[in-house]
Amino acid sequence: MAKRLAIADVSRINVLGGSILFTSRANPTSRDDGAEDPAWRMTNTVRALRELGVDALVTIGGDDTAYSAQKVAEAAAGAIKVAHVPKTIDNDLPLPRGVSTFGFQTARHVGVELVNNLMTDAITTKRWFFVLAMGRSAGHLAVRIGKAAGATLTVIAEEFPLDEPIRLDHLVDLIDAAMLKRMAHGRPFGVVVLSEGIALRLEEDDLKKAMPDVERDEHGHIRLGELNLDGVVADLVKARFRERGQKVTITPKNIGYELRCAAPIPFDIEYTRDLGYGAIDYLRMLLSEGRDEVGAMITIQEEQMVPLPFGSFTDPETGRPRTREVNIDSGMYRVATEYMIRLEQDDLDDPGKLGAIARAARMSPEEFRRRYGYVLRARTAAQG
Repeated sequence: MAKRLAIADVSRINVLGGSILFTSRANPTSRDDGAEDPAWRMTNTVRALRELGVDALVTIGGDDTAYSAQKVAEAAAGAIKVAHVPKTIDNDLPLPRGVSTFGFQTARHVGVELVNNLMTDAITTKRWFFVLAMGRSAGHLAVRIGKAAGATLTVIAEEFPLDEPIRLDHLVDLIDAAMLKRMAHGRPFGVVVLSEGIALRLEEDDLKKAMPDVERDEHGHIRLGELNLDGVVADLVKARFRERGQKVTITPKNIGYELRCAAPIPFDIEYTRDLGYGAIDYLRMLLSEGRDEVGAMITIQEEQMVPLPFGSFTDPETGRPRTREVNIDSGMYRVATEYMIRLEQDDLDDPGKLGAIARAARMSPEEFRRRYGYVLRARTAAQG
């Protein structure tokens, strides 16, 4: 159903969270090979837009929406011009480095406040919190929340070797070793931030064993909100401590939904106004000049609107928008890791440091080295 919006409908929505348009996971690009028209969803979508008299369309969303927007523009063969506005708190659309998707900065801001509060509680109660942050394909949100809040440790999928799945035991060992190092420092508490995208890289058998009832959405993606990765990892780490005859209190905490519908900070209020104006300005230009270009993703670069034409940001192997992952070779990521508590090579080389951590693990130094040394080698391989 179409509705013409008046000023009263949209006044002051720029300072509110959520969306007056609501959201949808419908996928017009999905095919039904058994139907007379396998692409009937796309056919119906384009026909409905034409019947409504729509000749210019603004789409708002992440990579799935960007892909659908491009396909609608192509299926309409120029009859409908499309401007896509990059909105995702995952920050994983292929914008130029340093240019964020809208919503990311607000989500980071709110996430930092939450993690700061959890860190204070951890200090007060001498417990651990395992915080799960959104980020299906990239760990930007987890890293930037953890870095700004001074989390004890942040773990993202990008730090593991890309050519092999992540083993659940490896993830648990990495966290366990960091916690033992923290205990050796006389501080048996902290906050570990995990990127939800780690779950998508887990070895298949580990995923099925830890989370047997996994569901998928209309785009075929695992419903990460149902995976409970923070709870699974918390249970496994607690089991490690029990095996050593130790007690530990770990509270899992998923902070996804609290972030994505938060009221925007000033950065995103201004940014979205620029993007919205830019999208309409771009569509007006296409319609008035009669260009063959069917659509683009709108970006703001150095205070100027720069449309990225559909196809210019497509991964040639998948046909979908490229994913912007965290650059683990960047200075930003290096600084983030320098302020984390992680098992380092110096911890294994220095007899005093190794001895203290091994005592915290109730192991001999050599036992600890054999048990946890590979965590360093795996991380070096990922960064090399």
